[in-house]
Amino acid sequence: MFQPAPSGRIDRAAGERERRDVIERAFADPATRVLLVHGDAAPRSGDGLGWFAPSDIRERAEAPIDWAFLGRDAEGSAVLAAVAAGPDAPIPGLDEGWLTLRRSGELSPEAFGAFTAAVSIGRFAAERFCPRCGSEAPLTTAGWARTCSGCGRELFPRTDPAVIVVPESVDGERILLGANAAWNGEMYSCFAGFVEAGESLEDAVHRELFEEAGVRLSEVRYIASQPWPYPRSLMLGYRAVAETEDGVRADGTEIIDVRWFSRDEIRAGLRGETDFGLPGRVSIAHRLIRGWAEHEAAGAEASVA
Repeated sequence: MFQPAPSGRIDRAAGERERRDVIERAFADPATRVLLVHGDAAPRSGDGLGWFAPSDIRERAEAPIDWAFLGRDAEGSAVLAAVAAGPDAPIPGLDEGWLTLRRSGELSPEAFGAFTAAVSIGRFAAERFCPRCGSEAPLTTAGWARTCSGCGRELFPRTDPAVIVVPESVDGERILLGANAAWNGEMYSCFAGFVEAGESLEDAVHRELFEEAGVRLSEVRYIASQPWPYPRSLMLGYRAVAETEDGVRADGTEIIDVRWFSRDEIRAGLRGETDFGLPGRVSIAHRLIRGWAEHEAAGAEASVA
C-alpha cells in the first residue's frame, strides 16, 4: 500500500548516520516513509512517487534490499531508501508501474531531490567490493559508506564533476546547441563533459566548447548545479559568450551537428512545435536553455533540485 509522501524538503540529518540503530528505529516508527528504488526507477503513484511503510517493503519485496537513511521530513519523520538488487522488479504487479529519474520532470523539487539521492545511494550500494584489495565491503553509516572487511579502508559514494554550458552570441540574441550522435541528430542540447584531472571548472568549459564545437569563449558565468546519477555526476551549469559566431563546427564523433538558434526558435522548441527536440524538463540543460529564452539574468540564482 502506498503511503503519503514526506512533506517539505528533506533534512539529510547527517549526524544521525553514525547511530548504529538509526534504521532499526525508523523501522519501528509508523510515520517513517520509504522510497523503493530499482536501478534508476521508483514506483509511480498518480502523478508522483509511490511511498511505502517499512513493513510493506520487508514483507513484499522479492529481491535483496539495502537500506539507507535519507534524512527527516518537515515533521521530523524518518525517510529511508530501499535499494533493490537483481534484474527483476522487487515488487511485481504494481498497478501504476515505475517512474524513471530521467522521466520525472513533473515531480516537486522535494520529491526529485529524494529520488536523486536514493538512486545515487543505490548505485553506491551495488559496489560491494573494495577496489584496493577485492574484499567484501559491507555498508555502514546508514548506507552512506562502506568499510572493507579486508584492509579496513573506508569507502564513500563517488561524485564526478562535469560542466554543462550554453554559449550565446556576442549580442546575446542566439545560442549555440549541439546534436549528440547518441540522439541521431533529433535533439539539440548544451555542451557538456567531465572535468579532467588537475583541471579547473572554467578550464573545462573552455576546453569542451573548443573540442566539441570549435568555439572560443570570451566570458564564462556559473549559474547552478544539479546532481545527476548517470552514473554519478554533479553537473555544474554555465552560460558563456562566444568570441564569434563564425567557424563553428561539430567534432564529428560525439557531436554530429551544431546550430545557432534564435529565441523564437527555442521558445517554439520548448512548446514542441519544431522538428528538433530539446532536453526534458528534469535536466539542468532544460533550465539553462529555458532561462536564456525567457531572458533570465545570467547571474541570477537558479533553483535546480
